Amino acid sequence: MSDPLWNLDWDDLKVFLVSVRCQSVSGAAKELKLSHSTVSRRLSRLEHVLGSALFERNRDGLFLTTFGRSVLTRAEEVVAGINNLRSELSGDGPTGGIIRFATMEGIASLYLASRLADFQASYPSVRLELLTTPRQVHISHREADMFLSFFQPHGDDMVSKKVGAFEIGLYASPGYIEQHGLPQTPDDLSKHHYVGYLDQFVELDTVRWLEELVKRPRIVFWSNSMIAQRSAARGGLGIVALPHFALAENESLVRIMPELSARRSIWITVHHDLRNLPRIVALQKYFKELFETDASYLAGEIP
Repeated sequence: MSDPLWNLDWDDLKVFLVSVRCQSVSGAAKELKLSHSTVSRRLSRLEHVLGSALFERNRDGLFLTTFGRSVLTRAEEVVAGINNLRSELSGDGPTGGIIRFATMEGIASLYLASRLADFQASYPSVRLELLTTPRQVHISHREADMFLSFFQPHGDDMVSKKVGAFEIGLYASPGYIEQHGLPQTPDDLSKHHYVGYLDQFVELDTVRWLEELVKRPRIVFWSNSMIAQRSAARGGLGIVALPHFALAENESLVRIMPELSARRSIWITVHHDLRNLPRIVALQKYFKELFETDASYLAGEIP
């Protein structure tokens, strides 16, 4: 009797890898430009060929089984081998390939995205995919190749390194200060209005910096977006707590009580199996050097 693995279809393996990244059949179907039923059928066919379930399926999406994690490791080795072969044949070198890195919306949009051109120029064969999210990214589930966070994630399959830090201060618009006055002491802060995060959407305690700087702030505007909070404060709705990097493109906010400050470390986490890939090593090195170069700016010492 022939080995059923001879019936394994490479296209089904690609569908599997994309489904792991998207964590849903519908997401994979959209990325692959296939119908929902086609993706579902190919996953079922792959499970049949391999002889065991790859995913646990529920309303929240697809989650790898223990067997699925094992298959994922082998599938990524196959993909890495193919990418290396393509790089060698095309002359792109060993750093070629895709890196999907995830981080919070604020630092992605207001700081990192505008600073990636130098990396792309140095590594033109690397395709960068930036995923913004308000929650912890599970590297062990392969939601991304790299996670840049304000805390140290923990897990057996992950490698984390602290690569930098930034500080947060209180800001308000000149119009707000003219109408409500400039707070001078901690007691003054209790009399003012604030802009803050929607509590039910805050999954990471590390972004609760307003509450760290002001006890029981009287919030009048809530948003799950740092950019929206900044805009609301600019319009005079209230005082906002912002990382100093968020002020790069906005000079219409005034720092309030500079002695009040919160600090967050920046961590980079990658899956243990990816830690030595040349493109991953290159991007980690680039981020570390970037945060070191911008250390004073991130600390709010440079306007």
